[in-house]
Amino acid sequence: MNAAITTISQGNTVFLGEEGLDISAAMGPDTQIGWWPPAADVSKTAPGNTINVKTRITDFEVTPSEFSRYTGNWYRVNDMGKADGVAFLVAEPYLEIKAEDATRDVDVDLLKWIPTGDDIQFRIDNNLAQMWFQRGSPPLITIKVQSPEGSVYSALFNAGGMPTSIEDMPVTKTQYFTGPIWNMGNPDRYAYGTYTIWAESNVNHMYDNYDREGKTISKKITLLNQAVNPLISTATTIPTETKGTPTLATTRATTQAVITTTMKTLSPTESPTTSATVIPSSSQTEAPGFGAILAIFAILFGLVAFLKKG
Repeated sequence: MNAAITTISQGNTVFLGEEGLDISAAMGPDTQIGWWPPAADVSKTAPGNTINVKTRITDFEVTPSEFSRYTGNWYRVNDMGKADGVAFLVAEPYLEIKAEDATRDVDVDLLKWIPTGDDIQFRIDNNLAQMWFQRGSPPLITIKVQSPEGSVYSALFNAGGMPTSIEDMPVTKTQYFTGPIWNMGNPDRYAYGTYTIWAESNVNHMYDNYDREGKTISKKITLLNQAVNPLISTATTIPTETKGTPTLATTRATTQAVITTTMKTLSPTESPTTSATVIPSSSQTEAPGFGAILAIFAILFGLVAFLKKG
């Protein structure tokens, strides 16, 4: 285990579930820590909770049973029972993942699908990157990608066939982007179907001790790999024969209406609804020039009526 990531300085953030921490630098000469409610005056009131850490200073665990109800600042407490400065801050870990289409502007998170051959990148939202800022060593986060058949990948291939490991990725930002590391354009490698994706972090055994969705393991998302992009619609022009019309025109251009069904969130067994084509029938097609003829008759009829009045 990386020593730097277990060494806690005064004022650092520690996370529920972490174990094997050395908090001696955070404690100084004190052997007790105390927690005060957020609005309390620590200089004038007694702590709401105290813990003796004398035997745990170099092997400290942020146990959920002790700390889950007492997140926030924990102070060093001296022999007089008074606050002696902040020792560390206890926080809930936070971890979420999102798949993004790096080829086109499609809301993958909403639609849950991606056209085959598009480049995919991942965005990891987290608060664990504070380890990098404070301890000088990044937390390791693993992305899990499960195929429609149930196998879990340890690496993903991009469009050029280059693999990228998705295990123990060092995350240095609270919103971390992997870049376009996955392309499902090779059907021999990535079958059509629904893939399940999530992220995990077991830094300092926090996942082993605090297995909570959205905390040490992200909520699982699904991504449908399919060949046809149902958001793309086209318009074509089909010549339609017009019957019983003057010889001024024998054909009329009828625009084919392509109706693309609004995409919904797909289950693992669903496929996108195919487009429906609507073409006006010949009985619905108005003869060219017929409206003009009616207009001429209307004018003549009005003229005759006017002359009779005169």
